[in-house]
Formats: sequence, structure tokens, C-alpha cells
Amino acid sequence: MSITVFVTPIPLLRFDPSNAKRTSSSIFVRPGVCVKGGIRRSSRLESSSHLPAAMLVDNRPVLSDLCASGLAGGIALCCLKLWQETAKRSLFDQKLNRKLVHISIGLVFMLCWPLFSAGRRGAMLAALTPGINIFRMLFLGLGIYKDEGTVKSMTRFGDHRELLKGPLYYATTITLACIICWRTSPIAIAAICNLCAGDGLADVIGRRFGNLKLPYNRNKSIAGSITMALSGFLTSVGIWIFGEKLGNGVGFLDCVHCLCPGGITPYKYRP
Repeated sequence: MSITVFVTPIPLLRFDPSNAKRTSSSIFVRPGVCVKGGIRRSSRLESSSHLPAAMLVDNRPVLSDLCASGLAGGIALCCLKLWQETAKRSLFDQKLNRKLVHISIGLVFMLCWPLFSAGRRGAMLAALTPGINIFRMLFLGLGIYKDEGTVKSMTRFGDHRELLKGPLYYATTITLACIICWRTSPIAIAAICNLCAGDGLADVIGRRFGNLKLPYNRNKSIAGSITMALSGFLTSVGIWIFGEKLGNGVGFLDCVHCLCPGGITPYKYRP
């Protein structure tokens, strides 16, 4: 007895990128992406490399990123020199001058992020500016190199060894935020905004209006804590809106999701 088996050929599926739509139920798959857990996904930096940037040199992305790195470093240096002059001339109290440096440098640097490309190269070149400051803080803090203006503008009591604490941690945090998360991540923007605006303004307001202390921590005031939450959140929203208009790939709802409640909500990236 013979058995006849009919085999129906499976049609060849062709992927047409022009008809692909990114929705909640579909994933735009591009050639060359890695496969993990049976689902094709690309890394965040790789998938965002097509995002636009305010290129300084047309059709030369590497040269444009190098120019952006030099420009961002120059702007940050000019801002730092400004606060060094105010410290030398004693225009502000030394602790207030230190906090003005703390608030402004990171935010001014972050406003330069759209000048860089959204991929890994842009992240690494942007990280050069705060990365150089890590070694600068080490050399000044260890006494290898002397700069009275920097020491006076960044320390509470004029001791160069203070640079090995807060200022060193500050530069390290911004450098890691650039390398690991970069401008396409709400986590990087939220971390730097809370570090600069949140922590900086909390100290300024807390010292002046911080008569009422937190019941569980007498070293922190209610006014300073409220200022920390509000200034960190509002600055993050402002930076996000600024970046969204220039193509950072991060939306307003991403901002609210990442920051609420209290900036500790786990954030899940869209594929």
C-alpha cells in the first residue's frame, strides 16, 4: 500500500522597510542586529545612531564630533573661568560660589549634547571634557598641580584635598553618564539634572530657609528637600523638551515615567 504525501511550498517572506511600522505590537527589525532570547533587538546606541544632530561640519560626522568636543570643552572652560574670577574677587560667599559652579557646569555642558552624534562615537568624544576634569581634580587634590582659582571656587574651606571628594565624584558621574547612557537616555539626563540643579539648589535654599528639619535626618531641611525634588524634576523636563526638539529620541512621557515617583521608577526602553 502506498501513501501519497502532498507538500505545499512555504512562500518566501520578503521584508520591506518602507512598509514597516513601529507600533506597540510590531518591532522594526534591521539587518545586522543581535538576537537575544529569540527576539531581534539592537542596542540603544546602535538603534539611535540615525537620530539627527546639529552637525558643525556637513557630511563629515567624525570631524563634526571632534569640533563639537572642542566647542563643548571650550564653553565649559569659559564658564569655569567665570566662577574662578568671581571667587578671586570675593563677589560671592565661597560656599555659594562653589554651588554656582556645581549648578552651572554640568547643565551648560549638557546643552552642548545635541552637537554630537547619537551613537557611540559621539558619547565617547563628549565624555572627554568631564573625563579630563577627573585627572585635573586628582592632580590638584594630590598637590601635583596648583591652581588657587580652581581650589577657591570648588572647595568649602580652600583646602585642595577637598577636590578629591565632591568635585571628583561630580566629574566622574557626568563622565559615566555620557559613556554608559548618553543623550538618548532619560536616565542620564535625570541623573545629571538632579546632581546639578537638584543638589545644588537644595544646598543654597536649605542654608537660608532650612529652619525646619526632617524628623528622620536633622542635617537635612524640609525646604532643601522640596527644592531638590522640584528643581531636579523641572530642570530634567526642560532639558528633555530641549533635546526632544533637536532629535534626542526621548519624549516627554519618558521623562515623567523615569522621574516619578521620586526618580527611582525603573524605566523600560522601547524596542
